[in-house]
Amino acid sequence: MRIIKAKDYADMSRKAANIIAAQVILKPDCVLGLATGSTPIGTYKELIKGYENGDLDFSLVKTANLDEYRGLPKSNDQSYDYFMKDNLFNHININFENLNIPNGENPDAEAECARYEAVVKALGGQDLQLLGMGHNGHIGFNEPADEFVKETHCVDLQESTIQANKRFFEKVEDVPTQAYTMGINTIMQAKKILVIVSGADKAEIVKKAFFGPVTPQVPASILQMHPDVVVVVDEAAGSLI
Repeated sequence: MRIIKAKDYADMSRKAANIIAAQVILKPDCVLGLATGSTPIGTYKELIKGYENGDLDFSLVKTANLDEYRGLPKSNDQSYDYFMKDNLFNHININFENLNIPNGENPDAEAECARYEAVVKALGGQDLQLLGMGHNGHIGFNEPADEFVKETHCVDLQESTIQANKRFFEKVEDVPTQAYTMGINTIMQAKKILVIVSGADKAEIVKKAFFGPVTPQVPASILQMHPDVVVVVDEAAGSLI
């Protein structure tokens, strides 16, 4: 595991985007595992700049997103399908047929999880998987638990996650309580993993996840076992390490 300390959020975003850009340049038909949430937005803006400047070509890139809320239609502006198009896909020359996101509109959780797991396997896994990290150490929507759930599954979101996401909805009752997410093994199959973390409120979990014991109570701690992980933290998030 390599940890890179960035000056601030903007610097973290640039450094992360440079790593993703290098992957796209070295392997134009790579598979990118992508994340949502507020942390990657700056990274996506940097990638859009790279495309607009003529430095990046996404025409052959395939993607596999980490997760999606269960029960939200794709047209909902809080769905992760909408988020990815709004913050990245609509602004670059990516082929929409190469985009893969769990289908939150499928009410059959077992069928959807099996379908998406098969999709990721058929892609050959992710060449690079981008991850954010929740305050409780969740990656994707893999919440703290008694064991690591290996494959794509439907998860009940913990109260801390619901509270963290309520700022995106009119009221907390509107926040979905379930999500489809890649499992821990699905994530760990990625050839390279890039983790981005920002803000003083994440400093404690950064320390626990990357310097504490490997435990399903801190899902991100499993990343200590991966052979190629780069963590980019800003000064605030890295203040305790």
